[in-house]
Amino acid sequence: MALFATCLTDTLYPDTAKAVVHLLERLGCEVDFPLDQTCCGQMHYNTGYRDDAEPLVRRYSEIFSGYDYVVAPSGSCAGMVREIHPTVTGTSPAVRRTYELSEFLVDVLGVTDVGAYFPHRVTYHPTCHSLRMLGVGDRPLRLLRAVRGLDLVELPQAEQCCGFGGTFALKNAETSTAMLADKMRRVQDTGAEVVTAGDNSCLMHLSGGLTRLRTGVRTVHLAEILASTEEQPWAATP
Repeated sequence: MALFATCLTDTLYPDTAKAVVHLLERLGCEVDFPLDQTCCGQMHYNTGYRDDAEPLVRRYSEIFSGYDYVVAPSGSCAGMVREIHPTVTGTSPAVRRTYELSEFLVDVLGVTDVGAYFPHRVTYHPTCHSLRMLGVGDRPLRLLRAVRGLDLVELPQAEQCCGFGGTFALKNAETSTAMLADKMRRVQDTGAEVVTAGDNSCLMHLSGGLTRLRTGVRTVHLAEILASTEEQPWAATP
């Protein structure tokens, strides 16, 4: 199987990609990281540059065509591959074999208890693409409930967007900021130490706001929580 790290994770949050490898290898998977991988084309496509997205879409299919599975720590990018790539260049084996991390763990490996240990109060934000495009449902929650030491608290109005939306946050900054304020207030209402999600893009947006307000609430990707064990704490400290 192959890891599709995604641009944002590879550039800004490499520890998440490392956590995915660490977790999957612990579960007995052999993980490859194709060095020629590039962007899935989501940013280009979503801003109207379909012609510029097409070479990236074709490259994705070429790079990942030889793998049984492709796993991405991003519902957003996995959704782009599965739902949008076929409309650009047609369905390919790589597209059909692409999974968001929680999907792969629950549906392919058939596990919910991955042997993780994370003794913190955590709330979960279901990101829009994972929720509405991929339909991952409660898979991330099932994984989190099985983590030893983790106190999972429900996020009020969890399904509401955090306000990021990629370039939406730039083009509609005031609306995005208002949506972020609502989401941060609900996160704080839970009393959680950590807010987690399956997309670093949304976590980046949340982290910026929570940090500016000095709330003390940390953002940690789902993969980093699941990679943590009592013997090897991955994300247990700031």
